[in-house]
Amino acid sequence: MKKKIFTKDNLIFFLILNLGLIFTAVGISIFKTPNHFAFGGTSGLSIILSTLFPQWNVGVFMWIVNAVLVVLGFFFLGIHSMGWTIYSSFALSFFVSACEFIYPLQAPLTHDVFLELCFAVILPAVGAAMVFNVGASTGGTDIVAMILHKYTSLEIGRALLVSDLGIVLVAAYLYGAQTGLYCILGMILKCTVVDSAIESLNLRKVCTVICKYPDEVESFIINDLHRSATEQKAFGIYTKTEQKVLMTVLTRSETNRLRIYLRHLDPHAFITIVNSSEIIGKGFRSI
Repeated sequence: MKKKIFTKDNLIFFLILNLGLIFTAVGISIFKTPNHFAFGGTSGLSIILSTLFPQWNVGVFMWIVNAVLVVLGFFFLGIHSMGWTIYSSFALSFFVSACEFIYPLQAPLTHDVFLELCFAVILPAVGAAMVFNVGASTGGTDIVAMILHKYTSLEIGRALLVSDLGIVLVAAYLYGAQTGLYCILGMILKCTVVDSAIESLNLRKVCTVICKYPDEVESFIINDLHRSATEQKAFGIYTKTEQKVLMTVLTRSETNRLRIYLRHLDPHAFITIVNSSEIIGKGFRSI
């Protein structure tokens, strides 16, 4: 039996993937390129190459660099190991070229360099987080990481950090110390913002509930929130009575609905809410 390609889940995956790549492309073409913010990666290398060879813009060099990396990926990893990385590499190049065509910039959008740096970091970081969150990648240096992981014992993070630092140092030499320092700051912020964005996208609430009417709460969780829960037996030290403890995992909005329901059902209910960004299982993320 053939698997359906155009399913709802596949369409959502494709939409999120492309939306993340568009955010990344806008950050590169509108904020990184005009300010020469070469943080590293294929975009940073392309910004430097477009300065050295001004007859071609950043989008053209992203096509070239990504094409070279994809060929290396074919040679060292094989086509089946590349997955969505092939599509992401060329799609990102296309979106950058499209942004440069639609809204070409010869100078920075504003005169506030730090403001531009913020958007140069945030947009690609959020875009990358969206792409990573659906299990894909933005291509580029991810291919280098995959090759290093397969053939060497070198730590991937350290190797990529060294390569990014090399690009930043070249940018400092070409564009001056101020731009170089902004690039170093951007490189540091990029990693932090990507991690924070991924955690924010995956954030769920682990709720533990103790109240007088556990059966009603169970019914609300199942029938209204369409979630499940785990029931445990506990013994109240103060009340000296046996009680049911319910544990469930909800989204932000579902947690708020549960709190409102408990407020009316049992104003003396006890509930603890803990944030978690790694919920794996049915109804959430697959293993």
